[in-house]
Amino acid sequence: MRDHVGIAGIGVYLPEGRMTAKEISEATEGWWAEEAVIEKLGIVEKVIPTDSKKDGTQEMGALAALDCLEDAGMDPLEIDVILCVGEEWKEYPLTTSAVYIQDRIGATNAWGIDVQNRCCTTLTAMEMAKSMLLADPELNVIMVVGGYRNGDFVDFTDKDMSMMYNLAAGGGAFLLKKNLGKNELRGGSIRSDGSLARTAGVEIGGIANRITCDNIYEAYKSLRLMDAKKMKDRLNEVSMPNWYACIDDALAKSNLTREDIGYLSILHIKRSGHEAMLEALGLTEDQTVYLENYGHIGQIDQMLSPKLGLEQGKIKDGTVICSIAAGIGYVWAANIIVWGPVDE
Repeated sequence: MRDHVGIAGIGVYLPEGRMTAKEISEATEGWWAEEAVIEKLGIVEKVIPTDSKKDGTQEMGALAALDCLEDAGMDPLEIDVILCVGEEWKEYPLTTSAVYIQDRIGATNAWGIDVQNRCCTTLTAMEMAKSMLLADPELNVIMVVGGYRNGDFVDFTDKDMSMMYNLAAGGGAFLLKKNLGKNELRGGSIRSDGSLARTAGVEIGGIANRITCDNIYEAYKSLRLMDAKKMKDRLNEVSMPNWYACIDDALAKSNLTREDIGYLSILHIKRSGHEAMLEALGLTEDQTVYLENYGHIGQIDQMLSPKLGLEQGKIKDGTVICSIAAGIGYVWAANIIVWGPVDE
């Protein structure tokens, strides 16, 4: 059998808390009506953290990792590397999430490193993992894992921030194994536009704008569009073309076309954007899961969507899964997984 990398397991952890469309409407002080939150933003409810012990960024990643190991039926001692895709907002700044998860799950034979590409991090790390596994004869198993709760920083009274009202919380994990014989990770593609690097982010709390006694309460709600006009104008120009370019490039590398896509693993975006993407790719709602009951869990969406697709019977042996993501910065990505046995 030709060398390849397969998905051996998928794990997800979701906190118990939920924030409804009605509650989001109330948090905007009525600027967004409940019906508009549902119909335009595409949020029926979203997952939010409630448990101070379990719902930290690093711990949610660890809980997803344990779920992933169970799904794969794999011993943590088999893991060679942990690529952590968890966010920078975590229990303790300047700690390494990958090695926390390594210890938490008993992966004592592994080494770990944190990777950051915002909501594109999972697809980016999968490309890294595939390259590492195929290039290094000593590596056989890599875990891609992390947690996300950047929604803590959202100020619902900030009218420019409606695109991030969907930010939610959770953890996710993939186990990638060399020559697994099934669930092959094929082509991937990533594009970035550095002109948007500082158009969005947490404005207060870094070196450039430190937290002080005067701004401390504002700081923890300062995830903002720091140049809203530039960001929106540029995204209107390049976002969808870059996404479709990534999709077509990933398909070409996989010797496939758009007609072969059987399931779209798509991050949560506004309803009209989601529907437009399906139409452009010639897909139906039966070939995806719209995350209107979860919200946008950053880079964890790329673990959650295929897990839900499998549970709902939308992904079967032979299904070509196209995953797409985009992260502020700005980065776009796509990759292809062919579920089921690998063709020799």
